[in-house]
Amino acid sequence: MTPFTPSSDTRAPIPDHAGARLDRIASAVATLAAEERRLHRLGLEAAERRCREQRRYWEFLRAVNGLADAPAQEPAWLRRIG
Repeated sequence: MTPFTPSSDTRAPIPDHAGARLDRIASAVATLAAEERRLHRLGLEAAERRCREQRRYWEFLRAVNGLADAPAQEPAWLRRIG
């Protein structure tokens, strides 16, 4: 798949450090959102749809990485029982 923006190229390695990784993902999401708006203004529906699919992939990565970097906590209901 050809990336819409250089920062959304899935062939490039994802950084090991959590901060750099989240920056890379945020950059991909932001540039794809801007490109999606541009494609919408131009009326290029098929390209806009493919761009949205790529953006959703990067948003998924952002969510997964946010979970991986979040500290583990007990659920609130379990703390009330104990």
